[in-house]
Amino acid sequence: MLSLTHSLFTTIFLVLVILLHPSNAQLSSTFYSSTCPNVSSIVRNVIQQALQSDSRIVASLTRLHFHDCFVNGCDGSLLLDQGGNITLSEKNANPNNNSARGFDVVDNIKTSLENSCPGVVSCADILALAAEASVSLAGGPSWNVLLGRRDGLIANQSGANTAIPAPTESLANISAKFAAVGLNTTDLVALSGAHTFGRGQCRFFNQRLFNFSNTGSPDPTLNTTYLATLQQSCPQNGSGTTLNNLDPSSPDTFDNNYFKNLLINQGLLQSDQELFSTNGSATIAIVNNFANNQTAFFEAFAQSMINMGNISPLTGSQGEIRTDCKKVNGS
Repeated sequence: MLSLTHSLFTTIFLVLVILLHPSNAQLSSTFYSSTCPNVSSIVRNVIQQALQSDSRIVASLTRLHFHDCFVNGCDGSLLLDQGGNITLSEKNANPNNNSARGFDVVDNIKTSLENSCPGVVSCADILALAAEASVSLAGGPSWNVLLGRRDGLIANQSGANTAIPAPTESLANISAKFAAVGLNTTDLVALSGAHTFGRGQCRFFNQRLFNFSNTGSPDPTLNTTYLATLQQSCPQNGSGTTLNNLDPSSPDTFDNNYFKNLLINQGLLQSDQELFSTNGSATIAIVNNFANNQTAFFEAFAQSMINMGNISPLTGSQGEIRTDCKKVNGS
């Protein structure tokens, strides 16, 4: 009787574990090993080709995965164009409009995969694979990407406007947005470290340069020499779309210089600098650790990318495998 009760308890416990962690149970690094064994090298080759003429592309592709996962989970919804049943595209939401880029490279990856293994690899998985290849190609860590996501049938523009962390938000607000999708403080700091490559437009930080929080003065946490450089690049009535390196020291390399910059008040975005300059925040010790230990940053970043990739994926018979990442099948 005791053993029967024990085995029943064990069975119930296992069922609960599977129900509570469906994504971990269903996503797998070997998902395409028989149906599209060369998927990773195909993705990497297309990105390598794009990188020859566009040094920014690796940062842009990494950002697409982030902006996809924070809205409706990692379902490729960001990639859908307006049209058909998609009345409001996430591409036109404030965090993405005229700043999200790399969609043409995603389309090129999809075309290559359709030629090699038609109807097999989802657009959501392409974003996850492209992020890992991009980070690796820029000198950052590699990790085993968990795969098996399917593509969503809807876009959520209002969700994109509210769920994606904004560069002008407080650390408390951004922490809440990470917590809402199951990511913790270490994930927040590690994933912010993706700003070690890529560019930011003046409009995303110029509120820090002249009239911070309506004080009539610049953000006091900005290094004064760095401030002068940014004021030249982004004058008060200048273009809001002028590009600036997120990491002035090594803008196209994935390294831990982003965190070293924060220690000397050279974070470009308000949301960057607040990780180190918010008194009493748990993020300060993590920034210090990553600034002093690139290996610790790389390990944490790889794990946090896996964690982010696990946000509410569609699996099994949910969603579909889009043949064109820009539109739902049959539309």
